[in-house]
Amino acid sequence: LQQILTMLTPQTPPIVVAQHMSEGFMAAFARRLDGICQVRVHEAKDKTPLENGHVYIAPARRHLAVKFGNKGYLTHVFEGMPVNRHYPSVDVLFRSVADVAGPSAVGMILTGMGDDGARGLKEMRDAGCVTIAQDEATSVVFGMPRVAIEMQAAENILPLTKMAEFVRQHFHKQDGKSA
Repeated sequence: LQQILTMLTPQTPPIVVAQHMSEGFMAAFARRLDGICQVRVHEAKDKTPLENGHVYIAPARRHLAVKFGNKGYLTHVFEGMPVNRHYPSVDVLFRSVADVAGPSAVGMILTGMGDDGARGLKEMRDAGCVTIAQDEATSVVFGMPRVAIEMQAAENILPLTKMAEFVRQHFHKQDGKSA
């Protein structure tokens, strides 16, 4: 995540992240990333409008979703049962993005154990989103990306070192300005 986020600029569209991490570490993780990235990195709070150049990381033991309201896209942080043994769950986040953003979004699944995120990434792809899975060679644990690839949820399989550039190029093509 650090390798990708440090390569992005303040013009990058908003980014929402569900990271499997123990309680007590998430706020410090967000602060550390905020200190080394050009984009602003925050632990997500409920009902925050999504802004370009900002990254919103789900708090530990809370799900993060995206909703659409009067002010555009908003975070929705809520308590709930674990999904795929996790909260935050990547599937919860990806499903919400598929529902509200459709083809204007990019979904990316990185290294990790298990299958959380694979079904949600498939829903994103089915909704017209661009979808990416980290390749096996650069994954520390190839569980989550492998399942997503097997489900044909990822239309692009990329090494970690190419992901940020892919996102920048995608949004440059989409709206004619660099991101």
